Formats: sequence, structure tokens, C-alpha cells
Amino acid sequence: MSNSRSGLLGLIVNPIAGIGGTVGLKGSDGADIRDRAFELGAVPQSSRRTVRALERINAVDGLEIVTYPGEMGADAVRACGWEPAVVGSIESGATGPRDTQDAAREMQRMGVSLLLFAGGDGTARDVYNAVGGSLPVLGIPAGVKIHSAVYAANPQSAGDLAASYLRGQTSMLREAEVMDVDERALRRGVVSTRLYGYLRVPFERKLLQGLKRPSSPGEQAAMAAIAAAVVGEMEDGWLYVIGPGTTTRAIASRLGLPKTLIGVDVVACSETGSGALVAADVNESQLLKLVHGRRARIVVTPIGGQGYVFGRGNQQISPNVIRKVAVDGERAQECIIVVSTTAKIHSLGGRPLRIDTGDRAVDEMLSGYVRVVTGYDEQIMYKVVC
Repeated sequence: MSNSRSGLLGLIVNPIAGIGGTVGLKGSDGADIRDRAFELGAVPQSSRRTVRALERINAVDGLEIVTYPGEMGADAVRACGWEPAVVGSIESGATGPRDTQDAAREMQRMGVSLLLFAGGDGTARDVYNAVGGSLPVLGIPAGVKIHSAVYAANPQSAGDLAASYLRGQTSMLREAEVMDVDERALRRGVVSTRLYGYLRVPFERKLLQGLKRPSSPGEQAAMAAIAAAVVGEMEDGWLYVIGPGTTTRAIASRLGLPKTLIGVDVVACSETGSGALVAADVNESQLLKLVHGRRARIVVTPIGGQGYVFGRGNQQISPNVIRKVAVDGERAQECIIVVSTTAKIHSLGGRPLRIDTGDRAVDEMLSGYVRVVTGYDEQIMYKVVC
């Protein structure tokens, strides 16, 4: 096409992005967290998610890719059958923010048409610190906490949007927020989010995720009504896996139990409506053991402004856990309870709820229409896509 921008695509992969998710570490910033995640059995996911994005770009004519060595990009490109131009050097297994910043500056110097990067909020912050708004960029979501608006909705959408931009089919660029939270405070249950700046991102609304929006204090009454509805339907003998969030915290409070605000807890309910805390702040491995051979339900709330039900901030509830609970889809509607205030639904502006677990079969199993509890004796049916 005469208006094609295809030429040189820059690619940066943060190999440890998201590594703390399934093991319940609520992030991956810092060498100590990386080491702890590996000790707990975490498996890196960012390279695999990058491959899923690159597979959607391979039809762009005349495209060349420049990337960093090994796990920072070259491995993913070669897995798709391309031979990239490789620049820079890394210490394998010990990469950090400096490597991301050096790579971004080098790709800026080389004049890439688009810088595609895989990571989370920390990675977006590193890219911003290195190049600011000097060139178009786009994020492949691979982190635990993704508050920033510079990311595509999922890896496939990242590939589709990158391809559209490189072909000249998407022309608009918008300034998108780079947000990050203090992970050390987050692990203490304190959410402290800061705006660091803006990156220029190709804009196609349906392919981008929104900026995360917190619940407002005025929603307390709505949350209490939701909690009363959910607790009223709880059954004796079942386990309830309660995902993160202030809406789900109201459910624990209704049972007279504490709630890990940004973690996953497991509770049980008796016939009298009283609750018992079975386990707090659990990871994937603990969840698999707890629900094995038990009747269980999962209670989750979508992320405000983004609509993610699974795959953002609750990776402990992994595809394996969902399969155990939902029996490969046979009881998904019965065993997965979605709760949301109407204000949170309205914040989506008509966009669907989303699933991005990293397992395509599970994502498709959960897609369709889901019952969302929005109040006492109030519910809506809402579309879910992957």
C-alpha cells in the first residue's frame, strides 16, 4: 500500500514481566521478587505472549524486526520463523530496567516505525523514561498489574493493531497514560498509583485496554447490597475462591471475615450464613490443592475502566484452577460468580467484559454472556470476550 509505514519494527520483551502473578507476589519488580517467584515455581509468560502478537504481524510486507538478544526478543522472533536484526547485549537470566531503557534508546536511534514491547506497568515506565513521546509505541500485556493505557487488550490485539499501523490502515496516535503502583506498598494492601507521563500509541479503541479506574467511596452501599445477595446464595459445603477488589472485600465483610484486598482468599459458608476463612492470600499451587475434589465457586469482579474478569491482577486464579472448578465448561455459569457495581459497568462505556488468562481454550470457554450480580436481587447479562 502506498501509505504503508512498514519498514523497521522495534521489539523489546521484559522476560520476567508477570512472573509474580500465579505465585501471588502481586508484581515482578526487583531481583528479590524474581528470585522468590522462581523458588515458588513461576513460569515466565512474556515471551509466549509476544509470540502470539508476532503471529498476527507476519503478513506485513517488507517488515524487518530489530530486537535485543535472547529472552529480550530474539527468541520470540525466531520462534515465529523470522531472523531479526539483533543489537545490544544482555546477561541472560539477570535482565532489568536498565536493559529495557538501553534497548528503547537504541531503537529510537535506529528510527523504528513502531516500538512494540511486552511487559507490565514497570516496563511501560522504563520505555517512557528512555524515549518519552518521541516515537509511536504499543504494549503487549504481560504483567501482573496493568494500570497503564498504553497496552493492547491482549496479545492478539497488540499484533493486529501493530500490523494495522505498519500498513498505514490506522493513522491516529493518541497520548496514553503511563501509570505504576508502589509494589512494596501493594503487598501491604495499600494501593498507591502515580501518573508518570504519556506515550504515543496507535489508536483503535476496540483493540486497546482502558485506563484502570478505582471504585469510588460513593459505591459502598451498592457493594453492601451485592455482598448481601452473594452471601444469601452461598451453600454449605462449598468453597468460595474470592478474588481481589473492594467489591469482593464487601462479601468477606458480610461474612465477618478479613479480606486480602489485592490477593485471593478462600472461604466457606455454613447453613447459618456465618463464614470461615479457609486460606488467605493464596497462590495457584495452593488453590489447586484446596479445590481438588471439592465443590467450589469463584467470585470475581471486573477491573474498573478495563473490564477484565480474569488475567489482570488475579492470575492466581489460573486456567488450571478455572478448569478444576468449572469442569471444562460444564459448570462455568454455575461456578463462576461475577459481581460489579452498576457504576463500574457504566465506566466501560458499552465495551464488553474481557478474559485474558493466556490459555485460549479457557478464554473461549468463558466467553459469551455472563450473569453479573449488581445489587440485592439485581443482575444483568453482560457480554464477555477474549
